[in-house]
Amino acid sequence: MIPNLPGIHIVATGHYAPPKVVTNDDLSEIIDTNDEWIKKRTGIERRHFSEGETNTDIAVNAAKEALANSGIDVNDLAACIVATFSPDYYSPSVACMVHKELGLPEDVPAFDINAACSGFIYGLEVARGILLQSEKKYLLLCGSEIISKVLDMEDRGTCILFGDGAGAVVIELSEDKQYVSYLGAKGNSDYIFVPNADDEKRKVHMEGNNVFRFAVTTVPKCIEEVLKKANLSKDEVTHYVCHQANKRIIEGVASKLDIPIEKFYMNLMEYGNTSAASVPIVLSEMNKDGMLKPGDKIVCVGFGAGLTWAGVLIEW
Repeated sequence: MIPNLPGIHIVATGHYAPPKVVTNDDLSEIIDTNDEWIKKRTGIERRHFSEGETNTDIAVNAAKEALANSGIDVNDLAACIVATFSPDYYSPSVACMVHKELGLPEDVPAFDINAACSGFIYGLEVARGILLQSEKKYLLLCGSEIISKVLDMEDRGTCILFGDGAGAVVIELSEDKQYVSYLGAKGNSDYIFVPNADDEKRKVHMEGNNVFRFAVTTVPKCIEEVLKKANLSKDEVTHYVCHQANKRIIEGVASKLDIPIEKFYMNLMEYGNTSAASVPIVLSEMNKDGMLKPGDKIVCVGFGAGLTWAGVLIEW
């Protein structure tokens, strides 16, 4: 039997998006699309693209905000983790470069996680595991992506969907906070992938209909499994935070589970799909807007290439 282990407490949040905004009308000038077509099918209105900023740059900006909001001493960090599929280098990791830019102590390990759009939630599970055996109290976890560099701007099925951004959290263990998780994968490199090839061919490829069907089937199951493990009803959850891929997916999940759509926060209108950054950006925005109160129960769900999925219940 698994022992009753401590949950996690998100001490502080931060997020960052590059200042360059690309609207649907901007995209209509370079590909055969229009604002109405994109909004109807995805809900996306704008997205942010990097102009010279690296993944490290935007992750550092989000991390600095989270650390400043936390007020902690970086000497108390047990690790620095970045969830991403769009690193600046094959090696070193984005996390190692964030470590450098933040001037973290040398005894703070740093590494990346690649579970695509589920990466941040995978990261929460890894972070909890590290803290359970660490003598240090806190951990820095980021989700950060520069997806614009791997977009095929001639493929309207993908280039309209994605944007760049980063979110970060500072985490500690808490005996008083409920936490359960449900993670999984279904090995698949057909529906969505980025080839390991030269720059001309290293672009996002996606079979949109198959990804949509995977999402609207997997996300409800993921939420149900989390609620079952937590012994909670769906009405006892204060907020549902889904990966921000498509408004129709989130609406479909809410409808299938008969949960009011008002419980599903959405910001994809502004950022598009930022992959591993989407969930921490949502949490940071909600926190900044005063929407998250102590004791709130929040179910976060991600799904993405791999095919991966992940759900957690956290208590604010």
